[in-house]
Amino acid sequence: PTDAPSRQDSPLDGEEDLREAVLRMLDRYFTALNGVEPAGLHELVLRQVEEALFTRVLKETRGNQIRAAQMLGINRNTLRKKLRELEIQPKG
Repeated sequence: PTDAPSRQDSPLDGEEDLREAVLRMLDRYFTALNGVEPAGLHELVLRQVEEALFTRVLKETRGNQIRAAQMLGINRNTLRKKLRELEIQPKG
C-alpha cells in the first residue's frame, strides 16, 4: 500500500525508533562486558536482529513465506536460506 512506512519512517510516532532501541541495548551489552572486548559482535548482532525480525514477520504473515519475503523486501529463496541458517521453523 502507498501508506506503508518507508525505510526511514516509523509508525510509532514519537516513540523510540529501532535505531535508538539498538543503541540502548548495545550500551547495556558493553556495560555488562565490564571492559572485556567482544569478538564477533557484528555477526552476533545481525543474527539476533534477523532472528527476531524474521520470526515476527512470519508471525504477522501467519507463516506465509511469499508475503514475508515481500514484506522484508527480499527474494523468497533468500528468506528460505536465512530461515535454515537461523534454524527458524515457519509455522502456518
